[in-house]
Amino acid sequence: MESQYLRRCLGSCLKKGLAEVVEHRPADPIEYLAHWIYNYKRTLDGEQKRMLERIEREKEQQAALEELEMLRKMKEEELMIQQRLEEQRQEQEREKLKLQNEEEKMQLQQKDPEREVHLLYLERNYHLELGCLLIL
Repeated sequence: MESQYLRRCLGSCLKKGLAEVVEHRPADPIEYLAHWIYNYKRTLDGEQKRMLERIEREKEQQAALEELEMLRKMKEEELMIQQRLEEQRQEQEREKLKLQNEEEKMQLQQKDPEREVHLLYLERNYHLELGCLLIL
């Protein structure tokens, strides 16, 4: 039971550490192994810390990309809404101009008969005055 625990928790570390002891053959192998295990743990902790930081950066980058995509979609939607509003404004302007043109036509039609009557009246008066002058 203890051997499984030791193998699972210390197997790789002890194998590498003992291989270093055999390779270097220090005067105090226990102290050497202790320092080696301490450095191994510090290195391992540093690697884990860097991996966690990298994972955190990747998450932040992904969140930033998602936010950029959302902003792009919102901008696209805003542009579409502005286009629709501009089209509606232009349509209203066209309708307004159309109504103004129709009103002007109606006014001209109403004025034209009056104008014709007025011109006829002036023409008649002119002829009458001309006739009066001829009689005198």
